[in-house]
Amino acid sequence: MNITGTHFNYFQICHRKLWLFANGLQMEHTSDLVYEGKMIHENSYSFRSERFKEVETGGIKIDFYDPKNRVVHEIKKSDKREEAHLWQLKYYLFILENCGVENPTGILEYPRLRKTEEVYLSDIDRITITEMLEAIKVILNSEECPERLLVSRCRNCSYFDFCWSGEAVAGKEDK
Repeated sequence: MNITGTHFNYFQICHRKLWLFANGLQMEHTSDLVYEGKMIHENSYSFRSERFKEVETGGIKIDFYDPKNRVVHEIKKSDKREEAHLWQLKYYLFILENCGVENPTGILEYPRLRKTEEVYLSDIDRITITEMLEAIKVILNSEECPERLLVSRCRNCSYFDFCWSGEAVAGKEDK
């Protein structure tokens, strides 16, 4: 199984979400927040489809890639999960390097916040990504679904109702 950018992102956020997604339970289509993010992605930089390429390689799909400057542009709605966004973009750079692209870089963009961050891949990042890939494979090959996170970390997740159905979570402290 190819590890996608979504797998890599979900690994950073919640191992249960990663396992459920990889096992065919995909809840993103039910989430207003996911839809809002998709609209921001599609409408923020409409001119890019003319200048940049969409790239699919090694299991990843990059929407905006500038081949001349070897720059991946990754657009996100909010910086709430910035660490996951950062590692997803670094994973894209890692895959591009492994496909022969020399010194790719990235730009993480939050249009609504008018915020951008340049992203580079270090030797430590390469080692960390290799370790993360092994951990992701362990989760994906597991027969058992990982435990839920604390309820306070789940509230805006598209899997919230699935994971917490039947639980009295309003006003409830984390377990």
